[in-house]
Amino acid sequence: MKSITHQFSTLTFSKPIYLQKKFFISNFNMENANTISVEQLQSQIDQLKSKIDRLENSRKDQLSIAVVSGDLDKVLAAMVISVAAAAMDTQVKLFFSFWSLSALRDPKKSPKGKDFISKMFGFMLPRGTKKLKLSKLNMAGMGPVMISYLMKKQNVMSLQQMFKEAGELGIEIVVCEMSMGLMGFKKEEFIDYPNLSYAGAATFVADAGESSIQLFI
Repeated sequence: MKSITHQFSTLTFSKPIYLQKKFFISNFNMENANTISVEQLQSQIDQLKSKIDRLENSRKDQLSIAVVSGDLDKVLAAMVISVAAAAMDTQVKLFFSFWSLSALRDPKKSPKGKDFISKMFGFMLPRGTKKLKLSKLNMAGMGPVMISYLMKKQNVMSLQQMFKEAGELGIEIVVCEMSMGLMGFKKEEFIDYPNLSYAGAATFVADAGESSIQLFI
């Protein structure tokens, strides 16, 4: 009887102690796990901040604009932004591609040696800034005339004057070589611009990656 009572007593008192140990160990492991998680999170935040700092420091005070549209209002917007940025000593690079190439065509130049399709493209597309259409309210050519009149009345530079100003400010214009080939344009028919060059899309992507501002118009 004594031994049964002793065994019962041992079971009665040893069980709560076991539960206390188990709870203490479980609670310790949970706190330790939380501590590791917080430390790991802080480490990841620090690494992310470091990457952001490196990225910001690698960016130049440069504006890169991909000009694709051949609409008067959009080419005008690209030039207004470019001239304003260059006037604030920001380096500006414009990448003209596809329909925007019409704005760079010189109406006084007629290159030879084009095939039939290239000649058709040249005939159908605007030749120079004065022939560009508005994206809205073009009204059979009346829209651009009205815009030009309002710009002159408000003492705003014309698009031709903006290109001249851009050249004097050192704004670079890069012509997309692939677009030239597809649309049948030749180097000889573009305007005489002091900072005009020819390159592929990869060149623009590389420049844009180093720029603090990138725009697509």
